[in-house]
Amino acid sequence: MDANTSYAASEKPQNGDDDDISRQDFEKLLHGCEHYRRRCKLRTPCCDKIFTCRHCHNDATNALSNPKDRHDLVRSDVKEVICAVCGTEQQVLATVCSNCGVKFGEYFCDICKFYDDDITKKQFHCDGCGICRVGGRENFFHCPNCGSCYSMGLHNNHRCVQDSMKSHCPICYEFLFDSTKVTLILKCGHTMHKECYEEMLSQNQYRCPICSKSVFNMSDTWEMLDQEIEATAMPEEYRYEVSVLCNDCNNSSKTIFHILGHKCSHCGSYNTRVITSGENDR
Repeated sequence: MDANTSYAASEKPQNGDDDDISRQDFEKLLHGCEHYRRRCKLRTPCCDKIFTCRHCHNDATNALSNPKDRHDLVRSDVKEVICAVCGTEQQVLATVCSNCGVKFGEYFCDICKFYDDDITKKQFHCDGCGICRVGGRENFFHCPNCGSCYSMGLHNNHRCVQDSMKSHCPICYEFLFDSTKVTLILKCGHTMHKECYEEMLSQNQYRCPICSKSVFNMSDTWEMLDQEIEATAMPEEYRYEVSVLCNDCNNSSKTIFHILGHKCSHCGSYNTRVITSGENDR
């Protein structure tokens, strides 16, 4: 097998020795951290300390009081691992402990220096992203414009934003590209964590935090606003014209001021903001 490939390191040894298989599977899924199940730990070259995974390292170092000490682990720089079963330190490219013979992970990528015992996640390495993803290679495609892998359902069915995934979630500010959380693409093409999106909606926030466009079809809401505005007459002194800019279609137009909202005359959206007021012109 090519040295620069990812693979599931669970194939039966060529000698067919059942004892070897049993030894390799010893304490499988019993070691690891909240991020990954694996039977090894990493010697981090940046600070020469031992962590179960790069996320554990990054969480610890970025919580340090001195900002100058904060840093992230470059996964490809890892050179040594420590067996979680017997404690033997050895080269990172070893998939089986040289001392006790246990397998460090059912899945191993020698590009990312990544081990994982839980192969139900269907890990695969994406050459375009340069990192390992989960969910099965057959279920994803790499979008070169967005610079990331997306589910097949979005193939030719999403708005591309250059390197949209190489940014921080606008809600929690975690870097999205290598986040372990589920992400989604909004109608406008911007991305955020799914759980952050759901929390945003629970707070009745329906606009993208980056560009302010509506995140889903709001036509039913706009119809309700039409009815409420028609049923709620404004006092005479508040009946003046305002200029608005629509966040959804990016067009400006004029409409009559109303406390409940200002409708775009181009697309009918109430996702607008007042840019000039005629109140002082009367």
